[in-house]
Amino acid sequence: VSRRNNTGLNSCYDLNSFLWTINRDPPNIVYFELDLTDPFTISALTSCQLLPQGENLQDVLPRDIYRRLKRHLEYVKLMMPSWMTPDQRGKGLYADYLFNAIAGNWERKRPVWVMLMVNSLTEADIKTRGVPVLDLYLAQEAERMRKRTGAVEKVEEQCHPLNGLNFSQVIFALNQTLLQQESLRAGSLQVPYTTEDLIRHYNCGDLNSIIFNHDTSQVPNFNNVTLPPSEQVTAQEIDTYFRQELIYKRNERMGRRVKALLEEHPDKSFFFAFGAGWC
Repeated sequence: VSRRNNTGLNSCYDLNSFLWTINRDPPNIVYFELDLTDPFTISALTSCQLLPQGENLQDVLPRDIYRRLKRHLEYVKLMMPSWMTPDQRGKGLYADYLFNAIAGNWERKRPVWVMLMVNSLTEADIKTRGVPVLDLYLAQEAERMRKRTGAVEKVEEQCHPLNGLNFSQVIFALNQTLLQQESLRAGSLQVPYTTEDLIRHYNCGDLNSIIFNHDTSQVPNFNNVTLPPSEQVTAQEIDTYFRQELIYKRNERMGRRVKALLEEHPDKSFFFAFGAGWC
């Protein structure tokens, strides 16, 4: 096994890499976490985020949190035109379309998925919309090059851990996420890191940086010294749960499946593309 670094950056204090190669011929099979080009996968991902038939978010959330959530989404919709870049507008992206694509069905979503949605509805995130996420881009390239593709995970293996939080934990997480966003709006809280920071740390292979330590699969960090002791316990329980379910257990499961594929096809070459949290 060899590790390559192709960043070409001189700004890294300790240069590492998230790109590893196993010395074989150029890959003819490409594997991802999930196959994002498969319509069934996208449909299943959408379905797992929804409340049971006939239920709406207003039915399950405390009234105050629902009102704050609605108010925040109205603010995001109002601000979105000013957040978009000239390049996005040049590509024909409209703010209303973008908002509906991200949050159009929010009242039917489970609270935990609404929490993740709110956490990503920031100016920095909106400015990156319209460009395929890296795994989707690579999947599209694999299709274009007529490579065989596959996935090492099932949709339910990504969905069930998030849907497995108990109701009080989800309400706590959603409330903390709203508080963070409300503080950002009021100017009393600064964004902890920018997209450029994230790219720089990724290029440097800095997995131990504060960015990756505090970012568990896009789940916001709730540990805060200003919280009362009882809430600090809840925050720690959520953080531990997510790290166990979304990082450690997934690492082990995905590692077993990668190993099995390599052993089953010793004459084949593979390209595996997984998120940097999987390592």
